[in-house]
Amino acid sequence: MNADKLRAMQSPLKDHYRQAPVTALKTMVVEGSIDLEKVSCVVRTPRGPIEAGLHPAAGGDGTFACTGDMLLEALVGCAGVTLCAVASAMNIPIRTGVIRAEGDLDFRGTLGVAKDADIGFKAIRMSFQLDTDSPQEQIDTLIKLTKRYCVIYQTLMKTPTMVTTVNGRPAGV
Repeated sequence: MNADKLRAMQSPLKDHYRQAPVTALKTMVVEGSIDLEKVSCVVRTPRGPIEAGLHPAAGGDGTFACTGDMLLEALVGCAGVTLCAVASAMNIPIRTGVIRAEGDLDFRGTLGVAKDADIGFKAIRMSFQLDTDSPQEQIDTLIKLTKRYCVIYQTLMKTPTMVTTVNGRPAGV
């Protein structure tokens, strides 16, 4: 996509959000249904259901999607879309690009084996392989802006407020 086409697509939205900032705040909703027999959760998406289950390192057989992988997939997808938009806006020609995310997770934490083991990723690394003739300074700016505007990257960097309810009531701490 070229910069003019991207601007034409986004300009009406940007203008609207500048004039009525409250309209820019959107609540995104995802639901899933649990299956106790399979120890899984079917997440409903507009592209079809995704059945999430235990990772093999937590006792699963690899049949279902792993939510840790899904988090990394969301990061790669968001960074990729953001990079494409920023590259288009900056008129940076990229022939091909591959984005990779990898994360270190100590399964002792989620399995309750060691109380001192963190639950969740200890580290996440993201790398970009870009086939472009653009100067390094321009590539550095592209990556800086990609990280700045990538929703998933920024969410991981700035922990959001979390509220949990059960049957409409606040859940215990």
